Amino acid sequence: MKVCLITPAPARSRKGNRVTALRWARILRELGHSVNIDQEYRRQRCDLLVSLHARRTHASLVRFRKQYPDRPLILALTGTDLYGDIHTDPSAQQSLELASRLIVLQPMGVEALPTNLREKTRVIYQSVRKPPGNFSPKKRVFEVCVLGHLRPVKDPFRAALAARLLPPTSHVRVIQIGAALSDDMERQARAEEASNPRYRWLGELPRWKALRILARSRLLALTSKMEGGANVVSEALVCSVPIVSSRIAGSIGLLGEEYPGYFPVGETQTLAALLARAERDAAFYEALKAWCDGLQHLFEPASERKRWESLLEEFRDGGMALR
Repeated sequence: MKVCLITPAPARSRKGNRVTALRWARILRELGHSVNIDQEYRRQRCDLLVSLHARRTHASLVRFRKQYPDRPLILALTGTDLYGDIHTDPSAQQSLELASRLIVLQPMGVEALPTNLREKTRVIYQSVRKPPGNFSPKKRVFEVCVLGHLRPVKDPFRAALAARLLPPTSHVRVIQIGAALSDDMERQARAEEASNPRYRWLGELPRWKALRILARSRLLALTSKMEGGANVVSEALVCSVPIVSSRIAGSIGLLGEEYPGYFPVGETQTLAALLARAERDAAFYEALKAWCDGLQHLFEPASERKRWESLLEEFRDGGMALR
């Protein structure tokens, strides 16, 4: 098939939507399809449209559906879709109806959808290729990685604020990686780095370099207020790095309801207590690590490829009827 893959993130962007689009394009090509990635659909010939983000690619979905009423359209839902736009935005709601199939990145994403749309929804976990080499944590510091672009929905400075509350004996250091997506975010990052000796902001890095820093870290801290199923969770799991995460649906769907590494959204003191316990309590740290290591199989490239293969197979036998 000729596949058009639409993502709002531009070429050479390191945003999550672009990372996902590039990985899916590779998988679809491995399955024998030709794939073009673009930011919008412009009525080019296409056997299948795959789109990321219900609201931001809505015009492309409408255009494709008008041109090809009976061809398959797959819509992947982001965190801002699932836990924001689809509940309030008419264009995002219409996008759900236009799609032949919906993709969510973790099982709890299905529960965020109206019941009439769940039958056509599929879960595809985001796979990660582990960076080559052996990575050992630094011995004199307890590095906590925060990986993601700096914007309000990520609550990006929560880990830095938590590190301020740790006792003088703590060796926690917060290493933040990601571009500041506004001047205000950049000012905050630079001010925090200047006043907080436990915090360092590295800015935007090539993905291979960011993964190497993550792989050597003791913990990943995910502090977001909202996620659809953060790719950085997959990256940490594949790199055998335990996670502390805000208790949000996107993380619960990946890590499980009973995972012991959660803290309430925005709760600096609770996060500080978690960081301190992970640093001091070896049994607790090993419990986090064992839980995370037990999930690695979900994020293997072969598993993601198999789920895509199964999804595309549905269209061979009248799968469009679910629309």
